[in-house]
Amino acid sequence: MKLRIEISDDHHAEDEVIIRCQSVNDTIRHLQAYVQNLAAPKLVFYKGEQALYISLDDILFFETEGEQVYAHTRTDAFRVRYRLYELEDTLSRVFVRVSKGTIVNTAHIYAIGRNLSTSSQIQFIGTHKHVYVSRHYNKILKERMQERGVKK
Repeated sequence: MKLRIEISDDHHAEDEVIIRCQSVNDTIRHLQAYVQNLAAPKLVFYKGEQALYISLDDILFFETEGEQVYAHTRTDAFRVRYRLYELEDTLSRVFVRVSKGTIVNTAHIYAIGRNLSTSSQIQFIGTHKHVYVSRHYNKILKERMQERGVKK
């Protein structure tokens, strides 16, 4: 594996990490996860009066409920002080919007029910929780699932 660092003269350009590989194997996945973790926003989650610091890896999905946005883990839900569009702009590509009110972590998706006429159900690993992907967002979800090496 080669490593190359290029310094850009464009001071307004965002830092970018590109991984060129022949196939996505465990080493590449670990490298991707490490880089994404370094660049991931540090979100604060709230439960009652407590501020909690939970790893984004534990988040299954973000969902709006009224005016609030909640982050769901396998067993609980926590309020966040961001709107979905703000999360969508800052979270890594492993998170993808699947409906007007939901962003999912593709790393935790176990199954996607196929339904051509209405929204399809997304099931997560190790929990009864589920969300729905609207037809409008189905294509982007399929692309992101293929990026992670899973065919839908």
